[in-house]
Amino acid sequence: MKITFLGGTETVTGSKYLVETATTKLLIDCGLYQGYKWLRKRNREPLPLNINELDGIVLTHAHLDHSGFIPAIYKQGYRGPVYTHSATLGLCSILLPDSGHIQEDDAKFYSLHKLSKHETPKPLYDKQTAQDQADTDMWC
Repeated sequence: MKITFLGGTETVTGSKYLVETATTKLLIDCGLYQGYKWLRKRNREPLPLNINELDGIVLTHAHLDHSGFIPAIYKQGYRGPVYTHSATLGLCSILLPDSGHIQEDDAKFYSLHKLSKHETPKPLYDKQTAQDQADTDMWC
């Protein structure tokens, strides 16, 4: 077995661990980096893995630093299973669309007040993307 730390290192946010065996690749947690700008920038960096090779995501709990990157990986094309407790799924169905909504509002604010180096700031994902992935049958 091999474990690769893809997040949650040098900080307590952005939890992602790739667990590989000879036959299986699982991502344990799929967290969003939060806090300082240098941390949030990591959310935009490509994951060092082919998401189509994942056999699944195991989500330990609903906190955004463990679940908040799921809509982003969904936006990138991931359609595999997400294994979690039904209570975690219930919380994520509220939490993730709300996170997308907040990101949309932040992008509008940065654009309005010209606080971004980008001409048109964009959220990592929006409310609709988070809602779309929450409504799929990928949750187990």
